[in-house]
Amino acid sequence: MNPPELTLIQFSDTHICPDGELLHGSVDTFGALERAIDRVLAAGIRVHGLLLTGDLADDGKPEAYRRLAALLRPAAERLGASVVYAMGNHDERTAFAAELLDTPLDTPPSGPLDSVHLIGGVRVIALDSTIPGRPDGRLVPEQLAWLRAELARPAPRGTILVLHHPPLPSPVAPVHLLRLRDAEELAAALAASDVRLVLTGHAHHTGCGALAGIPVWVSPALAYRLDPLPPPGRMRGVGGAGFSRIDLIDGTFVATAVAVGAADPVYDLDAEDTARQILELTKDG
Repeated sequence: MNPPELTLIQFSDTHICPDGELLHGSVDTFGALERAIDRVLAAGIRVHGLLLTGDLADDGKPEAYRRLAALLRPAAERLGASVVYAMGNHDERTAFAAELLDTPLDTPPSGPLDSVHLIGGVRVIALDSTIPGRPDGRLVPEQLAWLRAELARPAPRGTILVLHHPPLPSPVAPVHLLRLRDAEELAAALAASDVRLVLTGHAHHTGCGALAGIPVWVSPALAYRLDPLPPPGRMRGVGGAGFSRIDLIDGTFVATAVAVGAADPVYDLDAEDTARQILELTKDG
């Protein structure tokens, strides 16, 4: 098998806290991000981009963004990867822009923080789906008009759309209430475009669906998991962290969830030998 033509790593819902604080009094989110970055570096693969899809800081404090950047930027440099940041509902626009986008503090953002990046011929469009002061999401008409204008020009290898709030239903009732509102308006903006994949987070449970016939991926969260099958009448957050790798393989985008944390190996084989054995077993004739 040839290596992927392009690999992106998606970190979502990191919920970084200021130094000395734990999320919900028990979760070391900074340590989870450290372990995730270490896993990517140890894999030795070519990574073209790091996509951070919102709720990067738990409470929007500048110190939390500085802690995140201190981990992420050296790793991105070591990988030779571009970095794309998207806002989440736990993020605060002024601190987010100042600490991650290097926007001067005396010129705070006047609206959503949207951006466009070209990574290996793939256009990555990051949309700010947040509504200040609210946990659900929405794209305003001006954003959708801007998006249509940007998509009027096709990218060499197509487009990936990145935003925090999934434009999908959720089987978890409270999460369903926190989805992207008016998703049909986004669907209309994407119709007949070169968008090949939509990447989101927010739900803390892995999922997939489609919008306007385009695959939508809901990434696992790095902070903790939401139990999609809790006991009756309960909503539960449980331990566990994960992220996503997005690969362009033989012209097709594939999203894969990656767990973070210790796991006992069931087997540990040489990949090339295993591939040769499979080829032998599956060859025609």
